[in-house]
Amino acid sequence: MKPLNLKIIFLCLICFILSSTSSFSQQGNVTINQDKHINLLLDLKKQMNKNDTDSDRYKVQIYSGNRSGAYDAQEEFSSSFGNWDPSMQYETPNFKIWAGNFRTRLEADRALKKIKKKFPNAFIFKPKKS
Repeated sequence: MKPLNLKIIFLCLICFILSSTSSFSQQGNVTINQDKHINLLLDLKKQMNKNDTDSDRYKVQIYSGNRSGAYDAQEEFSSSFGNWDPSMQYETPNFKIWAGNFRTRLEADRALKKIKKKFPNAFIFKPKKS
């Protein structure tokens, strides 16, 4: 190597060592100032997320057909599964019974496993936004 290259490398090494020894890390405290009403807003948001008409959730369809069959399926579902509220929807030409309001696909899959024992044609879907 040329002596000039060695001098430059040596000079860079000395600069690096000097700059690294004089560097200090910083320590500090973080103070969070927030409005007292934020907790109220968060509670309100949680209640809004419980809305049954939220179309970003999963539902289980247990019946699709005529009106009398829909009423029968709704009655049977209500008596068998009290923890999920069935609702009747009309989409031309069929009446449909939808149950549940699940946040995740996993929750819906667990419910479907139980529901399929009584309603073998049930399936999971996500309602379209209207």
